[in-house]
Amino acid sequence: QVQLAESGGGLVQAGESLTLTCTASGPDFTGYALGWFRQAAGREREFVAAMTWSGGSNYAGNLSYRFTLSRDSSKRTLYLQMSDLKPEDTAVYYCAAAEFYSNGWSFSADVWGQGTQVTVSA
Repeated sequence: QVQLAESGGGLVQAGESLTLTCTASGPDFTGYALGWFRQAAGREREFVAAMTWSGGSNYAGNLSYRFTLSRDSSKRTLYLQMSDLKPEDTAVYYCAAAEFYSNGWSFSADVWGQGTQVTVSA
């Protein structure tokens, strides 16, 4: 059973940077893709970015200009580096894992983390 744990959220000012970390545990993780979603108050959860098992990255909209995915060699830890943060980036950020995901696909999560709050003040 794959489990996910997020960390790194917090309160920052507009223009600052923050890095979120997602760590996957469980014996059957091989092949899973990891990704990030976010949900702002009163809004639906939305896709942010994801990385396939082979290392391909996909981003929502123009977020790639400010957000960068990376991971460690074990493929179990995914980082989301966020720069030039804006108040509209304020949301709960969720890590997600998908057993089947490839570039160009819609990320259908099989496992969710508990979420970490990111608050950006103006």
